Amino acid sequence: MEKRFYLDTSIWIDYVEDRGDGIRPLGEFAFRFLKYCEERDLEILVSDIVILELQKILSKERINEGFFPFEGIIKYIAATPEQHNEAKREWLKANKKIPFYDVLHAVIAKHNDAILVTRDEHFNAICSMLGTEVKKPEDLIYL
Repeated sequence: MEKRFYLDTSIWIDYVEDRGDGIRPLGEFAFRFLKYCEERDLEILVSDIVILELQKILSKERINEGFFPFEGIIKYIAATPEQHNEAKREWLKANKKIPFYDVLHAVIAKHNDAILVTRDEHFNAICSMLGTEVKKPEDLIYL
């Protein structure tokens, strides 16, 4: 099976807003990763939860502009009630120390056999508990 990727909301924001952290060009890393996937016809999963989080920060037009160049490799999915329930159990096990939606992102990636692409360190603990692979965009560009 070809690799599939599930991008955390912050990676999409890095790309759309062309963010940097003062040292690294985070937006460029995200864009290069998306181009890498496009060139190899690798699937990018976008959940309703990612869209919900993006809508809190970006206009619908900006979101669509960000997704449009990669529509050929994007697959839209919806979080299931089972995924919500599993995320809630894992979130409670983690003593609510990790944002609930981040736990849900990890669960969605796991259920879809996808690598979770993020740079948030708190994903490492929850992904290790779930058995979900987690990587940064720049770690995947040179596969």
